[in-house]
Amino acid sequence: MNHTVNRDRLVADARIVLDDVESLLKQAAAATGAQAQELRERAGAALERAQASLHSAQTAVAEQTRAAARATDDWVHAHPWGAIGIASGVSFLLGLLVSSRR
Repeated sequence: MNHTVNRDRLVADARIVLDDVESLLKQAAAATGAQAQELRERAGAALERAQASLHSAQTAVAEQTRAAARATDDWVHAHPWGAIGIASGVSFLLGLLVSSRR
């Protein structure tokens, strides 16, 4: 659930930044001189903020993935027969699904 909330928030933030950049670039196209330069700089700053936000989200996702992999590895080592049973059950269900579609 928390991953979905974070992803949704990130997507919403990215849309807001992209909408702001699009608006700034449209204004810059109509403007001239110093005003156009200021609008381009603001657009560049907004893009840099979006890039930083995406980078931090990527780092957070990578950390969460590593933590999940470590937890899974620890559980499998602590419960090898349980892991074999789960893998067998999943394989059996997948086999049923594949055979029923033919």
